[in-house]
Amino acid sequence: MLRIFHSLPRAHKVLILPVATMVTVLGTQKILGVFDTAENPIATTTVATTTPLTQSSANSASNSGDSPAHATLVALSEDIPLAKLKPLDVLDMSVIQSAHADERAPTALANGAIDSVSPVLSANVVALAMSLSDRHRDLAAQESDIGGTSYEDWSFDTTLDPSGDTQLGDEIASREHYVPSWQSYTIQRGDSFALTAERTLGLDYSTVVQILDAVPDKKVLTRWRVGKSFDYKLDESGQLLALRVMKNPRDGYLIERDADDEHFAYSPIVNATEATQRMFSGTVNGSFAASAQSTGLSNSEVSKLVQVLSKKLDFRRDARVGDQFQVLVESDMIDGESMDSKILAAEYQGQRMDLTVIRNSADDHFYTPDGNSLDPAFDRYPFEGHYRVSSPFNLRRHHPVTGRISPHKGTDFAMRSGTPIDAPAAGRVERVVNHPIAGKYILIQHDNGYETRYLHLSKMLVKPGERVKMGQEIALSGSTGRVTGPHLHYEVLVNDRQVDAMRVPLPESQSLSGDALAAFKRESENLLAKLDQGGNGEPALASVNVKRKQRADDSI
Repeated sequence: MLRIFHSLPRAHKVLILPVATMVTVLGTQKILGVFDTAENPIATTTVATTTPLTQSSANSASNSGDSPAHATLVALSEDIPLAKLKPLDVLDMSVIQSAHADERAPTALANGAIDSVSPVLSANVVALAMSLSDRHRDLAAQESDIGGTSYEDWSFDTTLDPSGDTQLGDEIASREHYVPSWQSYTIQRGDSFALTAERTLGLDYSTVVQILDAVPDKKVLTRWRVGKSFDYKLDESGQLLALRVMKNPRDGYLIERDADDEHFAYSPIVNATEATQRMFSGTVNGSFAASAQSTGLSNSEVSKLVQVLSKKLDFRRDARVGDQFQVLVESDMIDGESMDSKILAAEYQGQRMDLTVIRNSADDHFYTPDGNSLDPAFDRYPFEGHYRVSSPFNLRRHHPVTGRISPHKGTDFAMRSGTPIDAPAAGRVERVVNHPIAGKYILIQHDNGYETRYLHLSKMLVKPGERVKMGQEIALSGSTGRVTGPHLHYEVLVNDRQVDAMRVPLPESQSLSGDALAAFKRESENLLAKLDQGGNGEPALASVNVKRKQRADDSI
């Protein structure tokens, strides 16, 4: 009880103290009365009534030299009304020694009555208690309406020390060991690494430069995208301990501070991946790309699917609303996010064309189930994507520098320096030369007898005598030699003579044969079975089946 009393605010203590004291006095009076009656049933005592205090009794107490409180307590046995008592007049507990109860007290106590001896006194006590309770409730309501906080920390258990001493809580807090934990920051619009490092990580400019010098790929820290996040860990004083930045869900860097020399060093992060195959099925409704994306395929996966099917399927001419398609995709999954997706098989069932394609793991090219390649034996363009032709093949072109008629025996593509250049077909590198006019250039002899030449390169990635595959990156475009700007000069030679690369007939696609065909068919059986399970259960088509259906409303 005392612990609860000490935990109350001072204002509440002042309000409750008189009531608690009077209740204690009255309860003690009843208890003494019970025991006194039990020992001497004949003895009787008088109790306080509500008769007003006479002036003579008050004067006698004053003349006797007693204190006012003692006088009041003595007068309590001489008929003093409770309303005349002051809160501090009942603090003297010596009255308990001379307190006695009425002979009716045992019976009243046994019957559970609060105070059958002095009803007026009990009523006054109850009324005063209720008044104080209402006052306490009003104060609590006022405090809850105001709201606020205090500057002291009283979060520890006050029952340990009712006096309110905080030394024990401070001592417990001081013994706790600080454990650094990872925190995350989401990149906002306008954020840069230098600004975020200063505001969030508490780094100065020299430390920022030191961290940038520590990582091999500075783009991870300098090229941020809004919505991405990075993790960091601070010590007890707020100094950066470690920084974790991911280039993608698989690869990233862990940058840690060395405890000895206060320098930062990095270590690569490589998350484990799990290859997962997923089947997507859909119906053409509008554009094929939008229909494919509605099945759950990502933008990159849709682009790859369109690129594969468009080698045999003309979407503008052959695609119709209601055509069915399905595609089997394999991806590396990390935290539910797909990476490095590649198409394993795809099937298109349309009104005008049916097409089934399977990836061959041996050369990473696509074939029909009977082994016919989708890729031509020779690509028309030695790069991916589309670039503007800045100067076509022209034997009567005016030279842009000299102004004289100077045949242009190649095709120029306007592209930025550093654009990847790919081999249009398999072959062998014949020459890698740095010429004062042509700049850095490469000559490749292809297996079908054609030759290709690439001029004004910025960097060459192959060496003379090296064997290249179709689609292999061989160089980067540039502006070396005598040029007016960065571009690629591309030539195709047939029988050692330059021809128009945009019009020359290209060799037909090649088909698998022998052991390569047998291995491909064994591999394709599993993929075709998965296409059957993901589709309507009908057998997959064995090859490209062109169905030039004539619609009922066609007049041709």
